Amino acid sequence: MSSNVVHAIVKAGGRQEKVSVGDVVIVDKLVAEVGDTVDFQPLMLIDGDKVTTGAEELEKVKVTAEVLAPAKGPKISIVKYKNKTGYRKRMGHRQKLTKVKITSIA
Repeated sequence: MSSNVVHAIVKAGGRQEKVSVGDVVIVDKLVAEVGDTVDFQPLMLIDGDKVTTGAEELEKVKVTAEVLAPAKGPKISIVKYKNKTGYRKRMGHRQKLTKVKITSIA
């Protein structure tokens, strides 16, 4: 069962993502405008039955993506409370993210 789809494991921010051409992935915030192209560092390349993990071969591989839009993560509520002192504090946080579309793996 081999397929002709090329997959790559790329390092995007603090995480690793499995991507192929045409995938839309949400990664940590990138310093890029909408429509810009960005390159990701591949950690592994899967081409059918062939798996490439060597650093020398991966230096030749380039994973290119186009920035689609900025995004925000889910709302996280932070509540601090101390008993018997009247101390209550509420905060919220939404992580800034970027939506990218993988255009080529070459």
